[in-house]
Amino acid sequence: MSSQLREACVATLTVREQSYNYYSLSLAAQRLGNIDRLPKSLKVLLENLLRHQDGDAVQDADLEALVAWQDTAHAEREIAYRPSRVLMQDFTGVPAVVDLAAMRAAVQRLGGDVNKVNPLTPVDLVIDHSVTVDYFGDNQALVENTRLEMVRNYERYAFLRWGQKAFHHFRVVPPGTGICHQVNLEYLAKVVWHEKQKEECVAYPDTLVGTDSHTTMINALGVLGWGVGGIEAEAAMLGQPVSMLIPDVVGFQLTGRLREGITATDLVLNVTQILRKQGVVGKFVEFYGDGLDHLALADRATIANMAPEYGATCGFFPVDDITLDYLRLTNRSDDQIALVEAYCKQQGLWRYAGDEPRFTSQLTLDMNSVETSLAGPKRPQDRVALVDVPNAFQATLELDLATARQPDDDTSLPEGEDCRLSQGAVVIAAITSCTNTSNPSVMMAAGLLAQNAVKRGLKTKPWVKTSLAPGSRVVTDYFAKAGLTDSLDQLGFNLVGYGCTTCIGNSGLLPTAIEHEIKEKDLTVGAVLSGNRNFEGRIHPLVKTNWLASPPLVVAYALAGNMNVNLTSDPLGEDEQGKAVYLRDIWPSAKAVANAVLQVNADMFRKEYASVFTGTQEWQDILVEDKATYDWPVDSTYIRKIPFFDEMSPEPTPVQDINGARILAILGDSVTTDHISPAGNIKEDSPAGHYLLEHGVATEAFNSYGSRRGNHEVMMRGTFANIRIRNEMVPGKEGGYTRHIPSQDEMTIYDAAMRYQDENLPLALIAGKEYGSGSSRDWAAKGPRLLGVRVVIAESFERIHRSNLIGMGILPLSFPAGVTRKTLQLTGDEQIDITGLTTLHPGCTVTVKITRQDGQQQVIDTLCRIDTRNELIYFQNDGILHYVIRGML
Repeated sequence: MSSQLREACVATLTVREQSYNYYSLSLAAQRLGNIDRLPKSLKVLLENLLRHQDGDAVQDADLEALVAWQDTAHAEREIAYRPSRVLMQDFTGVPAVVDLAAMRAAVQRLGGDVNKVNPLTPVDLVIDHSVTVDYFGDNQALVENTRLEMVRNYERYAFLRWGQKAFHHFRVVPPGTGICHQVNLEYLAKVVWHEKQKEECVAYPDTLVGTDSHTTMINALGVLGWGVGGIEAEAAMLGQPVSMLIPDVVGFQLTGRLREGITATDLVLNVTQILRKQGVVGKFVEFYGDGLDHLALADRATIANMAPEYGATCGFFPVDDITLDYLRLTNRSDDQIALVEAYCKQQGLWRYAGDEPRFTSQLTLDMNSVETSLAGPKRPQDRVALVDVPNAFQATLELDLATARQPDDDTSLPEGEDCRLSQGAVVIAAITSCTNTSNPSVMMAAGLLAQNAVKRGLKTKPWVKTSLAPGSRVVTDYFAKAGLTDSLDQLGFNLVGYGCTTCIGNSGLLPTAIEHEIKEKDLTVGAVLSGNRNFEGRIHPLVKTNWLASPPLVVAYALAGNMNVNLTSDPLGEDEQGKAVYLRDIWPSAKAVANAVLQVNADMFRKEYASVFTGTQEWQDILVEDKATYDWPVDSTYIRKIPFFDEMSPEPTPVQDINGARILAILGDSVTTDHISPAGNIKEDSPAGHYLLEHGVATEAFNSYGSRRGNHEVMMRGTFANIRIRNEMVPGKEGGYTRHIPSQDEMTIYDAAMRYQDENLPLALIAGKEYGSGSSRDWAAKGPRLLGVRVVIAESFERIHRSNLIGMGILPLSFPAGVTRKTLQLTGDEQIDITGLTTLHPGCTVTVKITRQDGQQQVIDTLCRIDTRNELIYFQNDGILHYVIRGML
């Protein structure tokens, strides 16, 4: 076999009188061997390698290894994957565009051509993370929240408008359109892509990476995609392949069908719990089985969306007739749908009854066994059956209920009603996020439950902040068509915006009286949201317990008003006749939900996506200069030129050993990227708050960390600023604090890091299991780098964050089996020396010497978590973007 396999496998497919060239997997199989038992997700990878085979980045041996995977369902082979496109949201997209602009400045300084700094892979950036629920509970909420969003984010939006003009292959979907994953599912994705190449039309699978971990939602359409850090996405934009090991693939068989009253949300919480327990980090999950015949595309999207929560790289659903039905519903063209069907059947990507490829391991779930569930109080994999929620809440109380101070006077609420806030009060009930608002079935169920509740005279409890933030404008169209809008409004679930709100931490302030009561009585209260993330401190700083639930359960808890209410047996309230009303009395029937879903039609999608890139008049009125390089405003507190490239040279500096490093923090298990780099509120008395006040920003204009990710001065001060993070160097204290060694002064992590920089000392972080889980947040790596962190030593890393650390030139090391920070009895007073870095190679052993205060020394052999050759090259260049710039020069 020669390196010309690629050319030998070109074939022609004719669909509706249009001819397409494609890279035939069946022709490749004649040379490589049978591929019938290869999982369909790996067939997509195989096509990708075949299409990009060049004898260099992609070699014959790469394709052979992927085919040979069928023998053992495992392969130790690094491959270079090239996605067709990149998806971004604005929280992660703004820093990526800042980096691109800074890279142009660096290339210009070093004498290169700035026009080479351009996306080579198409990029879509959807502005969806910037709307905050400031106003709620009335029909002006959408208007007022939109107005505030434009005022707060004008600088950011002007910068993105500049980027839209300055960079090729870069489109921006304006604010107020929807959540990027839902826009991707409903409009951007093609399933099978086609483009002109040398006068021929070439067809190939639609693949992507995204700067949001929930990019996996698109797997429901049979589109292979997953979240990467912004740093890795920038490299992909600039023509660099995504370096990865051929993954293990876990087969998840679904059988049966969901029972009456059980939602897709209940199903995904069960799936998440099962897969997280199994351990699927770094693996593909591929769903199969006859149960898929009874799973609508939107239900599949709910499951695929939460792949980051169960830890997998992706949660893939092969293409079948249900996929085609969804493409018709969402107004894809007849030609496109015909191409998808013909191409997938020709390439062996189509799901047939009885399909069961070879998998690394297999799991089975009978959907008939799924029960109504929530997840909480702080991890999405911690599923709780509805009947057990009160007990689960009681177990989470951070106070001794026997001695806890209880409210002793009435609290006047904004609505003019009196109440007594008590332990477990539900203070936030939000229908929000990409996970569920993409699903007409659960959304209609929420609307119907609201309608039934209003008919029975039930009201939302006055202390509950309610909100409806759909991921698509189509949602409000079908609520109106089904006649459900008024009932939702009557219960306070008025439209507050189209975007990611409560789930990302943009829940806004609680009413003053409520916040006062929570603080005064030190209450443990709850939020119930239809989202995918409920980590500590993420939803709202005063809300200690957060519960993921289906949209109808969100409405139900707004009526109940307290997590201690057992919705399976306790009444939600009383009707006008004083008769108790239970959840079972107002839960809509499956038939009622199905009839409501029939109101959703292709005309709604046609209307809402007809001018998807146009935006409001306010968006269009933002004027920017048409210049290749950005004029960085000196007084901006939103957009600053990042200093990563200021001192870089045309050639990399050889990697040196790390000597005399001090420990900045010792962290426990499941530390998330939100702990490391929060997206929510900026506290006035924090280092970031001090910076903004010093620059003339009023407290009420602080906005959020997420919105200020284009300003490194804010973000480095916000690193480890989550109010719930616990640094074991300062036991018994929450928040971003540490001890400066050897002075033993207690201070913020930022202040300590700056003192260490003055002392010219490198820094290390120590952590437990699953370090960096959660969102694909590049600032969780950029922030530590700016603080001076050179190495992170953890028991294990979450996939995306490990990659991000390497992309920023930070070395990830894993403790050897049986060794942890606890077995080593680390206090933070130790010095760390790391040797052998001049001869690093993927997966090697790295020697770490620990010197204690009394002079005693201990040496451990850690595992280098630089897993591939490309990652090693990036690390040796001090980061992936430095490597790209040097390539351009």
